[in-house]
Amino acid sequence: MLYAVICRDKPDHLQTRLDTRERHLEHIRGSGIVAQAGPFIENEKMCGSLVILETDSLESAQDWAAKDPYALAGLFESVTVIEWKKVIG
Repeated sequence: MLYAVICRDKPDHLQTRLDTRERHLEHIRGSGIVAQAGPFIENEKMCGSLVILETDSLESAQDWAAKDPYALAGLFESVTVIEWKKVIG
């Protein structure tokens, strides 16, 4: 099953994102469940993340999101984890 992890950064936390980015990318590469991922961009700056996970349960997706180094660093203002259905692409 696919799950979308939709994260919005706290205002004025770009430096937190930059400081934590390599650990976040290691988490993505090492987990084996990330199908797609990338940042949201606003005014030419990263301001959030969209991660599509392929895993067996909502709980597993929520656990992945909770262990994301960005989340642990306090980067996010909000995080939504929801089942997602791929239709095109």
